[in-house]
Amino acid sequence: MTTSRTAGHLDVGGMVRVARERVVARIREAEVVAAALSAGRNVILEGPPGTGKTTLLRSLADGAGVPLVLVEGNAELTPTRLVGHHDASRVLTEDYRPENFVPGPLTRAMTEGALLYVEEFNRVPEETMNVLLGVLSEREMHVPRFGRVSARATFRLVAAMNPFDAVGTARVTPALYDRSCRVAMGYQDEEAELRVVESVTGADAHLVARAVRAVRITRDHPELRIGASVRGAIDTVLIAVELGRVRDTAALEEETGLDAVLAALTGKVTRGDGVARPVEDVVADIWRRAGEELGKA
Repeated sequence: MTTSRTAGHLDVGGMVRVARERVVARIREAEVVAAALSAGRNVILEGPPGTGKTTLLRSLADGAGVPLVLVEGNAELTPTRLVGHHDASRVLTEDYRPENFVPGPLTRAMTEGALLYVEEFNRVPEETMNVLLGVLSEREMHVPRFGRVSARATFRLVAAMNPFDAVGTARVTPALYDRSCRVAMGYQDEEAELRVVESVTGADAHLVARAVRAVRITRDHPELRIGASVRGAIDTVLIAVELGRVRDTAALEEETGLDAVLAALTGKVTRGDGVARPVEDVVADIWRRAGEELGKA
């Protein structure tokens, strides 16, 4: 069994310090993930999109002074794409040689001692997950016609997945959970999301508050199966500001805000089964409700 000494120590203090500087209201999660990585553990981050998982990992990697290798998990992520392949044109003239091997993200992360961050992990094919499982178990892998690849001491796997979206996903095996630590990252509270949107947009506080309230309403709306993340609020505010400039009106003007939220949110939410109303009508009602709620506050 791997211990923190043999796995390679990562600077937990440095990771947390950088996270405190860059991440809004995620200090608890940052501390836990940093401690797990420093202890030589791999991590599974579970939570919906737009909850700051990538921002958190970038901060921790920078704080630890190690590279971050990002991989988008999907059905096309075959073992070959993850591990790497020999350059076919060079193979024809040179035959199979180590120097014509093109490393994939897993090989790069292992040899560089990087954090390998796999997004949408539960969309990865089972055969690709099995490759990762072997690496987590042995910290090395054998690549045909290339040789053995050993992981540097600071190599870790961090996998992220959305547990609320079952479409096109596969079940993560108990063996992978057993070799990882799980950290849940849900949506932040309203105050934290206000701070996030304000820091990104620098816009009027009333517009920011209404956009944040609108995305929060989408998450438990009876006609929506999947709501929007804080990215929806950021997009709403930025579009409203630019629309105001185009129309020479205030970004807070009702029609401007409505057009902005329709552009920002209608593609980010998913209607529930059997809901016949157009998504535009649902989002328009949510925008009006957000204004009413804030008007009463």
